[in-house]
Amino acid sequence: MKIDAFDRSRYSALLDGTSGEVITEARVRDVRLPSGRALALITLDNGHDYKRPNTLGPGTLAALGETLEELRGRARRGEIDAVAVTGKRFNFAAGADLSLVDRIPSVEVARQMAELGHHVLGMLGDMGVPSFAFVNGLALGGGLEIALNSDYRTIDASCPAVALPETYLGLVPGWGGATIVPNLIGIENALKVVIENPLKMNRTLKPEQATELGLFDECIPPVNYLEDSLRFADRVLGGEKVKRPNAPGRIERAVKWDAALKIARKMLEQRIGTVPKAPYRALDVMAVAKHDDRARGFEAENDALAELISGDQFMASMYAFDLVQKRGKRPAGAPDKALAKPITKVGIVGAGLMASQFALLFVRRLQVPVIMTDLDQERVDRGVASVHAEIDALAEKGRIDADAQSRLKGLISGTTDRSQFADCDWVIEAVFEEVGVKQQVFGELEGIIADDAILATNTSSLSVDEIGARLRRPERLVGFHFFNPVAVMPLLEVVNAAKTDEVTLATAMAVAKDLKKTAVITRDRPGFVVNRLLAKVLGEAMHAVDTGTPIEVVDHALDPMGLPMTPFELLELVGLKVGAHVLESHHAPFPDRFFESENLDALADANAKLIKRDGKGRPAGYTKEFEAIVGTKGRSPQTAEQFRERVETGLAEEVRIMLDEQVVAAAEDIDLCMILGAGYPLHAGGLTPYLDRVGASERAFGGTFHTPPIRGAANR
Repeated sequence: MKIDAFDRSRYSALLDGTSGEVITEARVRDVRLPSGRALALITLDNGHDYKRPNTLGPGTLAALGETLEELRGRARRGEIDAVAVTGKRFNFAAGADLSLVDRIPSVEVARQMAELGHHVLGMLGDMGVPSFAFVNGLALGGGLEIALNSDYRTIDASCPAVALPETYLGLVPGWGGATIVPNLIGIENALKVVIENPLKMNRTLKPEQATELGLFDECIPPVNYLEDSLRFADRVLGGEKVKRPNAPGRIERAVKWDAALKIARKMLEQRIGTVPKAPYRALDVMAVAKHDDRARGFEAENDALAELISGDQFMASMYAFDLVQKRGKRPAGAPDKALAKPITKVGIVGAGLMASQFALLFVRRLQVPVIMTDLDQERVDRGVASVHAEIDALAEKGRIDADAQSRLKGLISGTTDRSQFADCDWVIEAVFEEVGVKQQVFGELEGIIADDAILATNTSSLSVDEIGARLRRPERLVGFHFFNPVAVMPLLEVVNAAKTDEVTLATAMAVAKDLKKTAVITRDRPGFVVNRLLAKVLGEAMHAVDTGTPIEVVDHALDPMGLPMTPFELLELVGLKVGAHVLESHHAPFPDRFFESENLDALADANAKLIKRDGKGRPAGYTKEFEAIVGTKGRSPQTAEQFRERVETGLAEEVRIMLDEQVVAAAEDIDLCMILGAGYPLHAGGLTPYLDRVGASERAFGGTFHTPPIRGAANR
């Protein structure tokens, strides 16, 4: 594809509005290859250490464009035989500088951002000589698109991550990614990279995976990465052919392409609904990519980016993303980390499913001995065996090597003799959710463990202060509430009870960080954050069907919120007995604001299912048992709109009360919890911006949680 000469003035409207950008410079040096050929090597470097990755703002792109234009001139004059791009130490490029995007004032200027990226990166495919990308570190979004626009690509085997996360952020890979990737690795593989992985908690690729897919031509060990990459370039320049086994052929384009996109669209509708725009716009661009015409594909990317960058969903996504990336890493109210105690051994009370998940997480992340205990040896043995099996599975998948496999298994043990907990620094319980049971467990342990050992409870809704009421030293008890599945869910609610001291809290926060979880500190109030708000939603849903609103009306009334699942799908996921307990534990302290449900109790006692499933496990209506128990007659049926408005207003009231109670430091912490603990969508900005936009905050308390309200889709 022919690319025009670069002229900075074409993008003046964009460049004039982005002052303050940290420029990533494109530093050029000439390298003589072993054959004697000349290669111009560009090194991207923002002048900071590896902790601050290279980013690609408008100023950076313009400077890179000018550098590439100079190199095109040198190529025409025969001064160089190739061009290559690499990054500073440990870092290639982390993508577009998103901190500047909110300054883009219009659709027209947003389109310039897309066009600038295409113009500059597209030059790599029109240099007059072959171009190479030597990806020596993190390559996300626009960083990966630098490589994709190059003719040939190598990657350092120690690179931490490769990904196109744009659809997670409310965008599309708009500097060539959505067009080039399908034509490089085939449409089905491209759908995984562009859409499926971002929607799975922003999953990334390892270098070996990216190379197997065909995104890179060589995966090279880090010891002599640059030298070996230069030798690879020299071989290619000498005529060596590069094989790309997943490149789509004529049959795929004629038969599979449209079918794959149709299936992907249907799966998206079933999984996330139709409210989020970005994944569907990515599908639109990938449909154009079928024609293998970069100019046409880039124009489709320009249209998509112009619409999305200037749209409300992206602005809401950026608020939510900023919470996850910044506030999540600097938790409000965290004490001085210097107060934290080192953890050299972990004790886990229980050996069931949750306890086994704890054991695996603690041993993998802390690399210290972990001991499990339960009521009898059979349960203990079963729990230890379960953890060992999970470690073996990690080894089989290549996620740990044989040495790590043996070491981790050796660190896990089990016993019925709690005296072996005597040298544990940290003990966490995973026992039945009943205050008396937890009090008994901790009471027994207090006579065994050291005076300065930390006790942690995984309670989801019980009072931590009440659990510790009989302890001699309740100040060393902290709430440590995980979400299921433990290995996947990123949130950890750390409950700072009334008597929890600073050392205990600091240690809990340090452990959470070592476990690679995002910790939010909450006060000891019923349900903390996530379960309190979910109890509001689930209680309202059960009350609505209990009083005569049809099940399907209730279950789909909240679809415009873009939640990851319907209320009754969520209730079935958490378990009816757990759900009934959550409703009861909130109705007891707040009977005027939370409903309990006798019908839910009956469903739980009957071990009933709520949702019928088709042969592929997808929802297909509601069970006769559910319909029979709740019935269809009632006193006050609601419309979908009435029910949704009631839930939204109730959530706004509850969040306001939680903030008045100082359950968390700010509304931002509520949003962070609901995004990471309940899957609330980024495109809505989390919960409180959504409640502001739909008028629920105004109805509930005559104001808003954010001033001015955060832009985003009202989803109506």
